[in-house]
Amino acid sequence: MTGTDRIVTALSLTEIRRRLAAGRGARGLRGDHDLNPDFAPDSNPAHTPALRDAAVLVPLVDRGADGVTVILTQRTTTLSAHAGQISFPGGRLEPEDPSAEAAALRETAEEIGLSHERIEIIGRLDTYVTRTGFRVTPVVGLVSPPFTLAPDPVEVAEVFEVPLSVFLHPDNPQRHSRVFLGKDRFFYVFPYQERFIWGATAGMLVNLRDALGVTLGGALERAD
Repeated sequence: MTGTDRIVTALSLTEIRRRLAAGRGARGLRGDHDLNPDFAPDSNPAHTPALRDAAVLVPLVDRGADGVTVILTQRTTTLSAHAGQISFPGGRLEPEDPSAEAAALRETAEEIGLSHERIEIIGRLDTYVTRTGFRVTPVVGLVSPPFTLAPDPVEVAEVFEVPLSVFLHPDNPQRHSRVFLGKDRFFYVFPYQERFIWGATAGMLVNLRDALGVTLGGALERAD
């Protein structure tokens, strides 16, 4: 049975676990081409770089009565790629990484100092292909407080938390555009306070919404 039953801005941890385990909203492959079809992998092989495997952690924090939050990082402005952007902790898979989950946990420890002992892996989102040539596996982890963070000052300018409700709100995400290679290119944006979360990170957050059964209008799909 399909349909919707209510506008939602919050879900319990039990419901989050259940919906992720059910594989709701799965498409298999997402990316910048979701809003720009000519960016789809192999749509123009001459301009499609060889894909490099990467993984990120989508860290959900159980804040009890205050609800669930999402950990994000602000990259430093001195980095050669994606400087100053907001992202999930993560990076390339290394030869010693046995899985995307292992890579996401390793990169999280290296970037923000969050120990794997505080993280329970509860699922994956769809693979996300970026225009810059990365095939990213988003790994969803439940982070149990208390925990301490030690951000790498070379890579991370700031670590902050955003209520999950921001990403489930019916007013989000916004769709913005800019001219790239002579054409209008579209992308998702989640405004939060003075920040704008966009690009691949925003695309993965839309995937998280789908996986939790929350439509872009903010309605919650029935699980039965």
